[in-house]
Amino acid sequence: MTEAAIADHGLIGDLQTAALVSTDGSVDWFCCPRFDSPSVFGALLDDARGGHFRVRPAHGAYESKQMYHPDTAILITRFLTETGAGEVVDFMPPAGREATDNHRLVRMLRCVRGQMSFEIDVAPRFDYGRRAHQTHLTEHGAVFSTDAVTLTLHPVREPDDARLAHVRVDEGDLRVSIDLTAGDVRGVVLESAADGPPREIRVAEFQRLFDDTVAFWRSWLARSTYTGRWRETLQRSAITLKLMTYAPSGGLVAAPTAGLPEQVGGERNWDYRYTWVRDASFSVYTLLRLGFTEEAAQFAGWMRDRVAERVGGEGGPLNIMYRVDGSSDLKEESLEHWSGYRGSRPVRIGNGAADQLQLDIYGEAMDSLFFADRRGLPVGHRGWKAVSELLDWLTEHWDQPEEGIWETRGGRKDFTYGRLMSWVAFDRGIRLAASHGRPAAVGRWTEARDAIYDQIMEKGWNPRRRAFVQHYGGEVLDSSLLRMSRVGFVSPYDPLWTSTLAAMDGELVTDSLVYRYDPAASPDGLQGSEGTFSLCTFMYVDALAGAGRFEDARLVFEKMLTYANHVGLFSEEIALTGEQIGNFPQAFTHLALIDAAITLDEALNRANRR
Repeated sequence: MTEAAIADHGLIGDLQTAALVSTDGSVDWFCCPRFDSPSVFGALLDDARGGHFRVRPAHGAYESKQMYHPDTAILITRFLTETGAGEVVDFMPPAGREATDNHRLVRMLRCVRGQMSFEIDVAPRFDYGRRAHQTHLTEHGAVFSTDAVTLTLHPVREPDDARLAHVRVDEGDLRVSIDLTAGDVRGVVLESAADGPPREIRVAEFQRLFDDTVAFWRSWLARSTYTGRWRETLQRSAITLKLMTYAPSGGLVAAPTAGLPEQVGGERNWDYRYTWVRDASFSVYTLLRLGFTEEAAQFAGWMRDRVAERVGGEGGPLNIMYRVDGSSDLKEESLEHWSGYRGSRPVRIGNGAADQLQLDIYGEAMDSLFFADRRGLPVGHRGWKAVSELLDWLTEHWDQPEEGIWETRGGRKDFTYGRLMSWVAFDRGIRLAASHGRPAAVGRWTEARDAIYDQIMEKGWNPRRRAFVQHYGGEVLDSSLLRMSRVGFVSPYDPLWTSTLAAMDGELVTDSLVYRYDPAASPDGLQGSEGTFSLCTFMYVDALAGAGRFEDARLVFEKMLTYANHVGLFSEEIALTGEQIGNFPQAFTHLALIDAAITLDEALNRANRR
């Protein structure tokens, strides 16, 4: 069979791990007990060998639709047949802030009209399908076990139900069929590291789990202070970001998936189940703008811990990414036994880019700490000492080639964006030292900041292109530089910037969608091409709004929203066909969506008051 389309999935989770559920009622991706743990269900990357947990009508043709229960992370997949209508309600009760191996994947089955027979197919493939398991069927459920992970299936039924009929085990997989009539509610709970054997769960307990989960999400969402345009869109993005946050540490994974291609059939298939310094930095800024102070403080704390550790690799005191618990073992390998999403190989787990030198991360980290400080989350003494040491290191190392924000594997270059964000790092450090009277080598930092400014103006600006370019000595445009005016390096109305934006309009933008750069013009060490980068499109909206091009910004933003999937989620990229590609959903894209929407909303309000 062919893997379900990337966009044909919704996301559920319990703040320590997550699952993707297809519009066909299949859990196609689930890692346990953490986001970055080996997969249990991986049909998204190999439908035949990856493993799945499917619930669908047992007989006849059907149509399916999917939605979220309003203002929650509870996913509802609706099935419509000639004999009736039914729903599968999927959610994971929040697991709390203490790291645990115990997680519950709840699948509530409801018949809402007529009659419906559901077929449940549980086919786990532990450790990316590399570890065999045993299946033990009991009177009250089933257990799937390996020497590392155990999953327990609890049935949901009432005392007067007949003993579960239509149950069979086939080569370690469990298949169950359940007949329901209008008003019936049944289901199953799949639990990892259960504290006992399978047990029958009553519908009333089931309903309490649902009600408590609804209450949790609505209570959390009510803390948002945003009341502007596109409120529902921003709320869905906020919930999505929360679902991708590892509660025990505050780390935000770039995406809950691994190995999904940037080009179907190509080799750009990376593992995104880790926390990038860059993404975590953006999240502090974005969530504070939404009013989620607690989450922003936790992310800022995660960032300060990484800065304070100073245990980075060859790239400097910070790695560019970490596991969700802050550890840095991200050895890259390929799953040769998996076919990959629609033949896209290799399927990579781990990430070999972790030790790259990417100088921009220091600016992003400092910018987020500076913004948090302005919003009442100041850096303490220990944190300031670490920041000072980091900036002292940067004074000696900013002027060198690097791999850049896009993690290219074609050799180091003098990337303009890396220099830009190094300028930001020094600028924010100087401002923090001045505002709080902190001891610092302000003279050295100022000298470095000013030297970077002069260097970018001399070497980053290409007179022939009339634009700032990707790297010194080149002519390639790069949409990462859309942030130049936002971070205060140039005025949004400076002719140097407006001509750069015009150049990007003509070369990187296609019907509102934005490419990162042209890999043909700037080889990045990899074969193939890629789609437009959704993050960059939202950065483009922000840049247009900042430059006073409000109508252009609004049109681009509204067009981009049409590329979301049926429940408002965005992957990393959009293919020429409009198909979502790359890891899914991508945190960076949803962060940029929120940021662009708030900036545009504020700009439109100012324009309307004139």
